[in-house]
Amino acid sequence: MIEGKDIICFSNDWDGDPLSKKHIMQRLAKRNRILWVNSLGNRNPTASAQDFKRVLKKLKDFARGSRRVENGIHVFSPLAIPFHGNAAARWINRRALRWALRRACRKLGFRNPITWTFVPASADVAGDLGERTLVYHCVDENSGFTGTDKTAITNLERRLMEKSDCVIVSSSPLLETKRQHNQNTFLVTHGVDVPHFRMACDLETEVPEDVKTLRRPVIGFFGLIADWVDLDLIRSLAHARPDWTFVLIGKVVTDTRALQSLKNVHFLGQKPYQLLPAYAKGFDIAILPFVMNELTLAANPLKLREYLAAGLPVVSSAIPEAEKLKHVLHVARDRAHFLELIRQIIESGKTGPQISISRQMDCESWDEKVEELSRILRNLQCA
Repeated sequence: MIEGKDIICFSNDWDGDPLSKKHIMQRLAKRNRILWVNSLGNRNPTASAQDFKRVLKKLKDFARGSRRVENGIHVFSPLAIPFHGNAAARWINRRALRWALRRACRKLGFRNPITWTFVPASADVAGDLGERTLVYHCVDENSGFTGTDKTAITNLERRLMEKSDCVIVSSSPLLETKRQHNQNTFLVTHGVDVPHFRMACDLETEVPEDVKTLRRPVIGFFGLIADWVDLDLIRSLAHARPDWTFVLIGKVVTDTRALQSLKNVHFLGQKPYQLLPAYAKGFDIAILPFVMNELTLAANPLKLREYLAAGLPVVSSAIPEAEKLKHVLHVARDRAHFLELIRQIIESGKTGPQISISRQMDCESWDEKVEELSRILRNLQCA
């Protein structure tokens, strides 16, 4: 692992679910110092109550300044106008953010930092903070998210890639599209916290009551329930097999009314990351039911490896990164195939967490991925 570095990390909000960014930075923080910069926003805000609450939280967090959240990690919440297609808004953001971040770095004693950004919106300030190295780490096709200014985000990302010392991507489709703008582009797929999710295979792990009491078999999903989750597919599966139970765990940010009337579909809400292995233990099969679009075709969902580390048999939509794992999971070509694959697993009797499946993820740990990333950084700085 790289050591003794100061790292400015542009990412999502620290208080959110632990995504790839947090897993990587928490490990790097064992031997480096991190200034985590909360989200600059990827989509234009709306007049919704949810967005209003988010604005209020941003103001409150900004007023707190830089704060220590873990050993080696400080979090800073900038104020930014999230209209990335507006030249005036970007001019204001660039100057305000550059001043605020330089001030935060001075207070922390950062010198010649590495800027490690997951955020295209950072393009106007990344590279202008006195850093020694600029890394763009792309884990999604950011312009594909609903509500974004696609043209603005695409242009910002292109500028960021062109001036970065290297680009790191998490999937093969992203590698193909991003290396057109920076030949120094590397593929590092996501990792997984194997010991954490393997607790689903532990006899002493207790299944929570809200899953334990459900009729079996239980077909489960956990993750953000957004418009990239194929709810129509889940509805068709639930209609076809009313004797199966479907459980969806996660924050809901899309319209789920079409499923609410189905007695064998249960929304359990968002659960703490620490409890996910216990919920996984209550699943017979895990599913990744994604719609097929620009966003999902480029995705490398964390939950695939998390399901597998929990030892669960998995049925996934046919996204490219699932195809690469088809030696340990099942890839469905259409709705009928999805139904058939689930049926075959149930009838085989090989359901629920299995240590033989979990062991397939031993070489996919986040520790291994951080070492791979560190090798890339060391080579850059020696070049």
